[in-house]
Amino acid sequence: MNKRMIIEMTGQIVRLESILLLLPFIVAIIYGEQNCYIAFIAPSVISFAVGSLMVLYAKPKSKVIYAPDGFVITALAWTLLSLIGALPFVISGEIKSYTDAFFETVSGFTTTGASILNNVEVLSHATLFWRSFTHFIGGMGVLVLLIAILPSSSVRSIHILRAEVPGPTMGKLVPKMRSTSMLLYIIYSGLTLLLFIFLVAGGMPVFDSIIHAFGTAGTGGFGLKSDSIGGYSPYLQWVIAIFMILFGVNFNVYYLILLKKFKSAIKNNELWAYLGIITLSTILITVNVSPMYNGLGESLRQSFFQVTSIISTTGFATTNFDLWPVFSKTILILLMFSGACAGSTGGGLKVSRLVLLYKLIKRSFKTMLHPRSVEVIKLDNKTVDETTLQSVSVYFALYMLCVATFLLIICIEPFDFLTNFSAVVSCFNNIGPGLSQVGPTCNFSEYSVFSKWLLSLAMLMGRLEIYPIILATQLFFSERKSKV
Repeated sequence: MNKRMIIEMTGQIVRLESILLLLPFIVAIIYGEQNCYIAFIAPSVISFAVGSLMVLYAKPKSKVIYAPDGFVITALAWTLLSLIGALPFVISGEIKSYTDAFFETVSGFTTTGASILNNVEVLSHATLFWRSFTHFIGGMGVLVLLIAILPSSSVRSIHILRAEVPGPTMGKLVPKMRSTSMLLYIIYSGLTLLLFIFLVAGGMPVFDSIIHAFGTAGTGGFGLKSDSIGGYSPYLQWVIAIFMILFGVNFNVYYLILLKKFKSAIKNNELWAYLGIITLSTILITVNVSPMYNGLGESLRQSFFQVTSIISTTGFATTNFDLWPVFSKTILILLMFSGACAGSTGGGLKVSRLVLLYKLIKRSFKTMLHPRSVEVIKLDNKTVDETTLQSVSVYFALYMLCVATFLLIICIEPFDFLTNFSAVVSCFNNIGPGLSQVGPTCNFSEYSVFSKWLLSLAMLMGRLEIYPIILATQLFFSERKSKV
């Protein structure tokens, strides 16, 4: 491992956070919230000092980043960002417990949207901005942002993007990684700006529009009202629902559209599977919940919004879906596992993995019937190599093992099974709300300190797709063992 390069890159990321913390400070100045000045200035100074010391100490002789380095940098950076990012909540006194502040911050950066807050409305504008801005930062990835703005990218920085960008594969859109990162953020920011314009045009206040644009873009779900999106007009609900779908699409599709390669974009198997799941789920739930609402139009809107919110792992809500029939709630739980597309800002298993798993199962049945047959698996008319197929199978097994382990541990809490199960699934898949006592009208405040730290780990592992956290931990202990 290139340890000094790991320290330098992590230091640069921590130092970047000091700049990001100045944005909510500016919001505090605009709204005259003087009690928030020190809450953001102090962490900004701390972040800059810590990051600068790390960069000055490192001075790597080689700029090469190897595959293990990418995992360690990603795991370490996201942990430090959350530890420092929690300080404004505590210093301002708006969240008194550091554990709660850390949970809220991890939930923000990982774009989960799970909260411990009972009354969001009492928060200052600056804190509300920082809370939702963490979604925007974490949505595309802070490491992607760092690579995009660095004067010169480190050698093999693709290992960092592969460790941070969700999905079974991560390829270059253009030859240079810095150009790829910049392109991703241009598309990401452009869609966010477009959403903001639609929200303002629909009568949503400017500040509310900024908050909800961040929450939708990062598929995070933090808002500024206890009823989430329920109090806004049907127009605004439809706009947010449509953009939740758009941010759940693989950003490679948008790149192909920009290149006017419409046929390649349309032939994306994952995209059609994603849209098919949304359509089928919406129809089934609409029929099932129609007796609860006034007419087909309202039933369709409520069903469509919740389906898009859950599958994109955003977590916004327009209704208390915990009151829906068991059939509809079961569909939502299945959507929690599915998640959005690879290469999007959404969480979950990813639709591409589900498509490949389906094709693997189909091939295995065919092989049983015709042992001598040889069948290749294709995705988007391209042959998927056996290494990728094996990695998808291994990831699925590891994914289920992690969910089971977290669930087993969290069940020490005195809550019903549905609460604990949906809490783990929601956090690990970066959804936000669960069911029962962690449903859309409730929160995670009743969980113990231990469980909040455990669920914070689940959120980090889910956002970074397991490997960075596990491999970084393994490498840390192996290094210590070798020294002994």
